[in-house]
Amino acid sequence: MGYVLNFTLVWRHFGRLEWGLLLSLELAVLAIGIGSVLGLALALVHNAGGRAVRLAVGAYVECIRNVPLLLLVYLVFYGIPTVIDLRYSATTSFVVTLSLYAAAYLVEVFRAGLAAVPTGLIEAGRAIGLRRGQLLRDVRLPLMFRIVLPSLSNTFVSLFKDTSVASVLAVPELTYGAQWINFNTFRIIEVYMVVTPMYVVTGYAILWVLRRFERRLAVR
Repeated sequence: MGYVLNFTLVWRHFGRLEWGLLLSLELAVLAIGIGSVLGLALALVHNAGGRAVRLAVGAYVECIRNVPLLLLVYLVFYGIPTVIDLRYSATTSFVVTLSLYAAAYLVEVFRAGLAAVPTGLIEAGRAIGLRRGQLLRDVRLPLMFRIVLPSLSNTFVSLFKDTSVASVLAVPELTYGAQWINFNTFRIIEVYMVVTPMYVVTGYAILWVLRRFERRLAVR
């Protein structure tokens, strides 16, 4: 007997997928926000600091980027509370982990963007009397942001997809909702046929918004 598709049970529990998608977006926004701030701070410190600072930032970046996200999630949630007396929820643990993971990638994006700012513009700012802080705020950061926006778009979409790893900690995001429906209805094909387009459409929506933002900031 062949397998017969039946989406009835999936639609009956579709609310879990809806709430899971909203939580996935919330996790992604929090991680992107925290990771962007941390990544930008590390990029600025790397550019302005000495050799020891650059080595420390480089070690952090290489360590995080070369360890699988799943392993980092387990280390933060299970490893840290074992070493020190610290308790936190699975959601908090995942947001912290994904933020640190995002920062390791974003620091390289921001560092490359800062290096790509034309030296002539910086010299022109100094010539008209701008201080170091003013140069950073009014010249380097705005130009850097325009330069790195295409790379940020790809990174942000990738981080949204990475929220699916939170399912291993029973965080009720989209993938966990799909797993719950599968375990309780045994409609594995149907549920993932529904969840896959949800990820695709949401990812394209994020990319579309960022691409429009990129076009608005483009130098004409």
